[in-house]
Amino acid sequence: MTSLDDMARRKLEALQSGALLRTLPGPNRTALNFCSNDYLGLAQDQRLKAAAAAALEHGAGAGASRLVTGNHALYAELEAKIAALKGEQAALVFGSGYLANLGTIPALVGPGDLILADELSHACMISGAKLSGAVVHTYRHNDVEHLRSLLEAHRPAAANCLVLTEGVFSMDGDLSPLPDIIAAARDHDAWVMTDDAHGLGVVGNGRGSAAHWNARPDVQMGTFSKAVGSYGGYVAASRPVIDLLVNRARSVIYATGLPPAVVAASIAGVDIIASDPALCARPLALARTFTAHANLPAAQSAIVPVVLGTPEAALKASTTLERQGFLVTAIRPPTVPANTARLRVTFSAAHREEDVLRLADAVRPFVR
Repeated sequence: MTSLDDMARRKLEALQSGALLRTLPGPNRTALNFCSNDYLGLAQDQRLKAAAAAALEHGAGAGASRLVTGNHALYAELEAKIAALKGEQAALVFGSGYLANLGTIPALVGPGDLILADELSHACMISGAKLSGAVVHTYRHNDVEHLRSLLEAHRPAAANCLVLTEGVFSMDGDLSPLPDIIAAARDHDAWVMTDDAHGLGVVGNGRGSAAHWNARPDVQMGTFSKAVGSYGGYVAASRPVIDLLVNRARSVIYATGLPPAVVAASIAGVDIIASDPALCARPLALARTFTAHANLPAAQSAIVPVVLGTPEAALKASTTLERQGFLVTAIRPPTVPANTARLRVTFSAAHREEDVLRLADAVRPFVR
């Protein structure tokens, strides 16, 4: 055994002792899935499958980065459609949501600049902030007064300032108070960037958190891997910002383009979201049916947390539910803060109301 193996073994043992060890689940579990991000059930939709199959005529892969030969014609169609859906001038598609944040944030700010991020911002937002070289401070979750105090204390010394927040928070399901955050930022000549991965297709008639609030952040990032039912990420913003990203976002410049089939499936998913507000309303309606029946606070999105505290408690609850036919994965630190391990229950337009009610009955014993 090498010293590398020994280090890995010791770290794995430490994770095991804290009930924090992760393993890849088997592919053949048979249970009702209440932990997927496929909020509209589009990942199995025949329209997306047909679009992907037809696009195979363009090839199985892109072959190179978008700035070389990988920018096939389907990209322009998808970018126009997602920009229109988000109410922006332009958009840029990335290989994933993670890559979108990793590339965009360092392209907009750098050394001598300031980033203020909600403390519960997604890991890829925080990673992008750290990569930028800017000074980074976090503000208390959805606490606009704390954000204002940080702006007053640190903004004068920075050339530029970027405020980061999720539109719908991925582990808590609550919405960011975007109008107040944008107002605070405007008072200090700061820009606002939202990660709306879990808002698109679910809130704001499917158009996301900015549409929900009738607000206009400077940069809207999101993914095609959740409600859209496909894969990839995007940033929607003004034309000058998007043109800058084409020139500065390393995760576009140095990454192979997405396969045509993936882009075509995303086009089909975006078209469905744009044309079917009733479908987009269903996940939140089912989530609220669940929270009312389980004696939980009313859902704000398709995500409902059931906080249990310890990793052991969350794992036990997840196992109990799986024995009853429900797949609800335990979420443990470091994905969530210490002592807030939980069940993260998510709802899809494909769920039946009777199954949602049965799940609520099964979860109610775990509700504090």
